[in-house]
Amino acid sequence: MATTRQAHTVWEGNLLQGTGTVSFDSSGIPDQQVSWPSRAEAANGRTSPEELIAAAHSSCFSMALSNGLAKAGTPPTRLTTQADVTFQPGTGITGIHLTVEGNVPGLDEADFVKAAEDAKVNCPVSQALTGTTITLSASLAS
Repeated sequence: MATTRQAHTVWEGNLLQGTGTVSFDSSGIPDQQVSWPSRAEAANGRTSPEELIAAAHSSCFSMALSNGLAKAGTPPTRLTTQADVTFQPGTGITGIHLTVEGNVPGLDEADFVKAAEDAKVNCPVSQALTGTTITLSASLAS
């Protein structure tokens, strides 16, 4: 069964001095403020489209990796994933780097990296961002 999620943004003013509010209609999580300075300079308590992409990508990747590991008989006890989305004003998003650390009993480092690479390629957010270079660092927790 397909699902659809909704969010909307109200923007007031021009690009450089204006501000916006992102509302998460489906989940009802608190509204988030966005602005050009939060996107191109310092966050200053506001979010950006790139941070929202990073949140979506890190969560989607974690779910895909967890599923792949479980299907292989080595379910993780914990995955910690960070997504770094790089934005260059005038150019756009220039790359995404995923960093994942996993606690996966019974799995060696090489197999964890292989599973992480598979999740990077196959998670739906990665697939939606195929025009962007996505890199990965994966390691097991010590």
